Amino acid sequence: MTQKITQALAIFALLFVAAIASILLVVALASPRLPEVKALADYRPKVPLRVMTADGVLIGEFGEERRSVIRAEQAPGVLVNAILAAEDERFFEHVGIDPWGILRSATTNLLTASKAQGASTITMQVARNFYLSTEKTFTRKLFEVLLAIEIERKLSKNQILELYLNQIFLGRRAYGFAAASQIYFNKPVQRVSLAEAAMLAGLPKAPSAFNPVVNPRRAKVRQEYVLGRMLKLGMITEAEFRRAILENLKVMGRADDYAVNAAYLAEMVRIQIYNQFREEAYNRGLTVFTTVRSYEQRAAYDALRSGLLNFDRKLGWRGPEARIELPPDAEARQDAVDDVINDKPDSDRLFTAVVTEVAKDKVVVSRSQGRQFNITGNGLQFARKGLETDAPQNLRLRPGAVVRIGLMDSGEWEITQLPEVEGAFVALQADTGAVRALVGGFDFRRSEFNNVTQAYRQPGSTLKPFVYGAALEKGFSPATLINDAPVSFDPGETGGEPWEPKNYDDKYEGVLTMRQALAKSKNMVSIRILNRIGPRFGQSYLSRFGFEAERNPPYLTLALGAGGVTPMQMATGYAAIANGGFRVTPYFIDRVIDESGNLLSQTEPARAEREAPRIIEPQDVFILNSMLQDVIRVGTGRKALSLGRADLAGKTGTTNNAQDAWFAGYQRNMAALAWVGYDQPRSLGERETGGGLALPIWIDFMQEALKKVPVSTPEMPASVLRINGEFYTASSAPGVGVSSLGLEDPVTMEELLFQKGQTGQTGN
Repeated sequence: MTQKITQALAIFALLFVAAIASILLVVALASPRLPEVKALADYRPKVPLRVMTADGVLIGEFGEERRSVIRAEQAPGVLVNAILAAEDERFFEHVGIDPWGILRSATTNLLTASKAQGASTITMQVARNFYLSTEKTFTRKLFEVLLAIEIERKLSKNQILELYLNQIFLGRRAYGFAAASQIYFNKPVQRVSLAEAAMLAGLPKAPSAFNPVVNPRRAKVRQEYVLGRMLKLGMITEAEFRRAILENLKVMGRADDYAVNAAYLAEMVRIQIYNQFREEAYNRGLTVFTTVRSYEQRAAYDALRSGLLNFDRKLGWRGPEARIELPPDAEARQDAVDDVINDKPDSDRLFTAVVTEVAKDKVVVSRSQGRQFNITGNGLQFARKGLETDAPQNLRLRPGAVVRIGLMDSGEWEITQLPEVEGAFVALQADTGAVRALVGGFDFRRSEFNNVTQAYRQPGSTLKPFVYGAALEKGFSPATLINDAPVSFDPGETGGEPWEPKNYDDKYEGVLTMRQALAKSKNMVSIRILNRIGPRFGQSYLSRFGFEAERNPPYLTLALGAGGVTPMQMATGYAAIANGGFRVTPYFIDRVIDESGNLLSQTEPARAEREAPRIIEPQDVFILNSMLQDVIRVGTGRKALSLGRADLAGKTGTTNNAQDAWFAGYQRNMAALAWVGYDQPRSLGERETGGGLALPIWIDFMQEALKKVPVSTPEMPASVLRINGEFYTASSAPGVGVSSLGLEDPVTMEELLFQKGQTGQTGN
């Protein structure tokens, strides 16, 4: 017996010596092949391009990796403790490897005959993330151990921790805990609570499995494990543990969700910065501060979406977006629902759902993770036609129908739909051209086409103020009398198509002052004015404001806005009227800084009354402003009186067949424009106008944007005369300027410079 024990001990000793010798041999062979780890001391991570509002709210990130770099001393203690509890409680004591952890892992591997697993310290994870693959082999594990020891020799514990904090992958393109805090909780990492820190610390083990967005149940289980470890290690008290367990965490829904929606503006920034820095733009850690204010951008976004949704609801239920077959198996059915939601993502607060049950007074819809919603009562009102027994197939609600659901003011869910109509909104600081808010469409995910900068549409009557401004320069006054009488031309006279321009309401009021005609948006008056001053002069005058001459040819149809402009161009034109007659250039990037906070560039705009060129004489712009104020006081923009301000001015616009609805308006500090129309131009409806569709959007925005802005009206220049309550210039005073136009002699074909085939537009 003793001899057998001796033999066994001898064999064990030989095996132990052989193992040690093998390890030493492998170490000797592997050590020269280890990478140089000194470079980690000068770690420069790829940091994405970050786009911010003027007041520091993140609105966009661009780059393969979403990362925010923090120093070890900047990391909150609650997060560091959570990480140590979850990953490596003896991090500040070991030399890169945890012998007890390795022994425990080795025992498990021997008992289960599995590959090397577990026992990874924070240092070993750093080694793996920077230098090694994720394959689980004994060879890779050995290299990981050797690299960890080498890293510990060359770097301090704080340096290693800093590498871990910034490099580890945490799901949803987030690298590092600072980025993950923003992505999952929309807050700086320094402000995370104990509950949030524990959830973040639970992610490194399996970012997909413990992702609180995709797998909230498993994420909660992992969070509770981390909190339990912190309690066991004495890092938190029992009371703190209980509070953290019960805390209701608000997790962001999508990887590209931001506190303020400014996707169109962020894309404009990306393009401009890429053109300047090329590929470095996405990894150099640049931060771009835009000119938009978060509260104004939010107001613009909400106003435009609300306006488009309100219009769409008037048109009624169009039916489900799509239909799918629902498999009988529950798991397969959920997979089908998840696929649809991935293909048709949520649009802000309009959530994608699939109908799974239909009854007369109830519809059940499903979303991801098996969540179901019962839609009843008022929640069915909008889509009620889809429940009628004789409903057309395209309207019918049945299992497999893909719909949108949203919360009503009552807190109940309703079935709704995405609007087909599109829109645009832009607001500019009048004296500099700085973009204060910009929304290029209903949803950037649905269409990246930016209607603010890319859509050339007929402006209709929003262009008339510039025709009137040209008339003021030519000696007209607001009191000039003009005949509001119809004109028509047959093909024989035009040499082309017949042209019968009409007033929008098909009403003609005879003699009007120019002030009255602008307030009432009379087309016949605009035609007579442009005819008198000359279409070429009118075109030239418009060009001063940035309207493209080739898109606005010198024909009388120019008086009715039959050319083409973008909403940005129109807003820029109105900004020149608002600021007293100076042309400013729109810009949206205030400054660019690098990762270290060094200023790389800053925009220095040409300001009104300083560097910006004057394009309207002071007396003319003052009088034009007074006429546009009358559009609000007594004209087509009267709805804006609801704002209760005396310093607002603007103009409505509706193009032929109501294909475009506009409102452009301003207060001295800000010019803003709203546009509504379909991507492929078609009628918005026989009774729809700019005053009915676009103006309410403008009002909703200005209600927020002007809350703290005092009422301010321009001073009357010394060159303006006031006679019997009306304004004149020296060249337009009674007996000097144009006193009447077209009162006796109607406009004749000989007076018209008319383009063959050009059709007239109506507007108001």
